[in-house]
Formats: sequence, C-alpha cells, structure tokens
Amino acid sequence: MFTSQLNAQQREKAIASLTSEEFDILIIGGGVNGVGAALDAVSRGLKVALVEAHDYAAGTSSRSSKLIHGGLRYLEQYDFKLVREALHERELMVSTQCPHLVKPVSFLYPLTEKVKERTYVGAGLALYDALRGFKRALPSHKHLTGKTIATISPSLRQDIITGAIRYFDAQVDDARHTMMIARTAARHGAVMATGVRVEDLIRTGKKVTGVVALDTHTNKKLKISAKATIMCAGVWSDELHEQFGLTAGYSVAMSKGVHIVVPGDAIHSKDGIILKTPVSVLFLIPWGDKWIVGTTDTPYEGDRAKPLATQEDVQYILDQANRVLEPKLKSEDILGVFAGLRPLVANKTSSATTKLSREHTVDRPAPGFVSIAGGKYTTYRVMAKDAVDLAVLDLRRLVSDSVTEKLPLIGADGYFALKQQVAKIAEENSISEATVTHLLDRYGSLIEEILGLIADDASLAERLIPDLPYIKAEILHAASHEGALSVEDVLLRRTRISFEAADSGAEAAKEVAKIIGDELGWGTKERNASVSAFLEVISQEEAALVELINS
Repeated sequence: MFTSQLNAQQREKAIASLTSEEFDILIIGGGVNGVGAALDAVSRGLKVALVEAHDYAAGTSSRSSKLIHGGLRYLEQYDFKLVREALHERELMVSTQCPHLVKPVSFLYPLTEKVKERTYVGAGLALYDALRGFKRALPSHKHLTGKTIATISPSLRQDIITGAIRYFDAQVDDARHTMMIARTAARHGAVMATGVRVEDLIRTGKKVTGVVALDTHTNKKLKISAKATIMCAGVWSDELHEQFGLTAGYSVAMSKGVHIVVPGDAIHSKDGIILKTPVSVLFLIPWGDKWIVGTTDTPYEGDRAKPLATQEDVQYILDQANRVLEPKLKSEDILGVFAGLRPLVANKTSSATTKLSREHTVDRPAPGFVSIAGGKYTTYRVMAKDAVDLAVLDLRRLVSDSVTEKLPLIGADGYFALKQQVAKIAEENSISEATVTHLLDRYGSLIEEILGLIADDASLAERLIPDLPYIKAEILHAASHEGALSVEDVLLRRTRISFEAADSGAEAAKEVAKIIGDELGWGTKERNASVSAFLEVISQEEAALVELINS
C-alpha cells in the first residue's frame, strides 16, 4: 500500500517518478484546489502527479479567513444554489470528512433595531438553516435579547445593540487542512512534489501531453508526461496562461483580503461576531486565545507572492469593528497582520471552452489542458470534481465518477472515539490533557505519529514556545511526515506561529532549524540560510506592522 508520509526522501522518489512515468492526470499547483483535484483523480483509480513551485498552501490557501461557511451575503444576491452547495460541504466536513480539523463556531449577528432588522435578518438565517437540508451537524439559529447579549458578549456596545441572532458556521486552519488533503492524496497513490516549477508545456500537435519543469532544489530540468494536465494556479492563472501561449476563456482579477490578530482580552465575547459593512461583511473570529478580525476586499495589482497590508486596510478593519465594540480596538493591540489574495474570475463572453459557475470557472483552452480558478475555500471539493470531470475527457476511456463526497481525510477515522480517551492518552504518554486535545484537533487519529516521536525522545513533548500549544514533536513531524523543507514552511504553514507569537516566531527559528535540520540532513550553512530566509519574510511584515501602529 501507499504511504501518506511527505518528506525529503519521498520527494526524491517523486522526482524520479515524474521523469520516468506517464501519468493520466498531472496537477499544477499545491493549494487547496490542486491537492483536492489530486485526491479526486487518484481516488477514481487514475495515475496522478502533482507539482507545486513553492510549498503546499503557500498562497491563498494559507491566508483565508479560516472559515468553512455557506456565505450569508450570497443570500442577498439570491444565489441560493451556491449557498446550498457550500452548506452541504460544511456539513460533510464537520460530520464525516474531517471533524478533527473543521470545528463548529457560533457567531452573533448584532441588531440595532428591534423589529424590522430582527425580522429581516431572522428570515435570512432561517433560510440559511433550511438550505442545509435534513442532515444537520450544527444547531439552528436562535434569537437573543439585549439582556442576554450583555452576558454573552460584554464587548458589544449596550447603548446601540438591542439584541442579536446567534447562528453557527465552522472554522479551520486552512494550511493544515490543505496539508491533510495532500497527505490523503499521497495515501491513495498520488505522486506529490513541491519545489517543482512548471516552465512550459509539451505538445504533440495541438494536444498538451506534458510539461517541462524545473526542480528548484537542484536546478535540473524535468520532462513530465501526462495525458491530461490540470492547472490550479489561482492568482497566477493569467501569468501562466500567457507563459504557456494559451488563450483562456477567463481572466483573473486579484482582490486583497487583510486580517488582523489581536489578544483574547481585547474582545470580551463567548461567541464570534459578524457585522454587515458598507462593502461586505466583517468577522470577529475566536482563534485559540486570540481573535482574527477581517476581512477587506480591495483590488490588488502588486506582488502576488508577497501581498502586504496597508494602513488603509487596517484602519478600515478597526473602524468597522469599533462601530459596535466598547472598549474599542487600538492599533497597538494588533499582534499580527496577514494578507491573502482572492482570484476573482471574469469570464470572456466569446469563449466556447469555458464552463461557468457563479463562483468558479473551469476552462479547456487546449486539448489535454484544463484550468480552474475562482471559487471559495469551502467548496474546494466541488471545484476539484468539476476540473477532473472535464480533464478525463482527454483520457478517451471510461473513468469512474468522483467518490470524494464519501472519502474521509486521513486522521478522521477514529477521531470521535479518541476524543473520549484524552485522559487515558495523556497518562500513558506523560503529557498534559491540554496537549492531547491540541494534537487531536490538528492530527486526529494520526496523533499516533506524534506520540511515536515522543516515545523515542521524551524532550520532544516540550513546548517550542511557552505560551503557545505547539510541542517540539510537531516541528520534527512537519519535516518527517508533512513535507516541510524550510523554517518558513514550519512557522508559516505547518504551524501558525508566525501570526500567533508576539515576535512572529523569530526567537524560535533557530530551534526549529536545529530540529528539522537533523531530519533534512542540514549542516550549519543550510540551517543558517533557512533561518535567514524566514527572518527576511517576517521582517517585511513586521516593518509594515510597525509602520501601521506608529502612523
């Protein structure tokens, strides 16, 4: 059987396979849509490979609002199909696909008017609940009085808030979720390789039959043969279509979404909060002992790889949140800021190759080549299915239908039973119950991999940073099982230390390099280089944050 482990040795074998075998489907891009397409295709019995220029979830898929939701605002646009689809996916994730990763979270929709607003919003949330269907993993909405709100959410201004409606959605660590999809794809036989940048297409006549790529670690050229190629490049779609000499049926505009992170005591509320703004909506989302507040929605034309927040972005978030908060959030409260880019699709009316959806677009600009863009994180599985459905037409044989609706991610099996055994697991492994809960909610039944590392070296049960829950075994595991090849991979994506730690993880970087360096066979030079590269990344964000706070 195949293994789900992703590491340096696995990558070497993957590179060898890429150049010596022909694949049914080659995926370009390791974001959530790319790994989702890899899992969809390989679980149909196809021979699949995926290549990613940087790291899994290196772009938009690690910088979202961390929510799995139906999209309340789409109800106002009468897009009931999209909301129903997203809610169906949310229910699947919470109940069966990945309950260890996707957790229910309650939100308050504050009301400032007693009758009209409550009636209007209540009707919308009743419809939101109804669109879920009969199998419901989350509670229905509930009307709350102003007096109740004062107890649940003391930070909401009592002088203007007359009550609220509580409803439920779900949240996720997006980069971790993307990683678990990638590992599930590997578990079913997909050949996965990061650090492989596609530079050109191979054509036989008009048909795309593979790609020319560069192994960025060795600078060696790779020729990869595939009967069909699917590009899941997000905000890089236009650039790559042009590079490959393809005329796509859509173009992608970039929209920047900025979030700020503040301490838990900056907002006193047992529930998250959602606010309607003049532009869209703003979420105040509980995140461990902190809050994530966002997002913005502004056009962006800068560096795709390094979107940074501006003073205007952060001021907008503070202004909108402070409309209902007392005491108000201050710029000096901000612990961290992260910015992501949404690929907004504009379809070309003249295109005959494009299959349209309200939120995503699947295109076949050349025989043997399919691309997909747009959409929302919650519906990644549907997008992946649509892309593979179109790509398999080039295989010219019968291919099974998608089975991912019934396919749990690794770690889901046995999760609910393990949650009942926290005290026992803690005692048997000499770790705290809080650590066991933390690990179960990140790895599910794969906690055994972490516990195995601790059994070999008890010092790995220590926390990396005293006031954050991550233990050193997770750092080693990131390199030995989750394909981390740098300090940046570990601190930005395998963990969320880069925006959770007061110093963005700067002080922990050397320790991380030491732990993963042994696994990756690094010497002093490689360790120092990886630390320096990470510090360079966070220094740009730190400089931007300091400027925001002091301006």
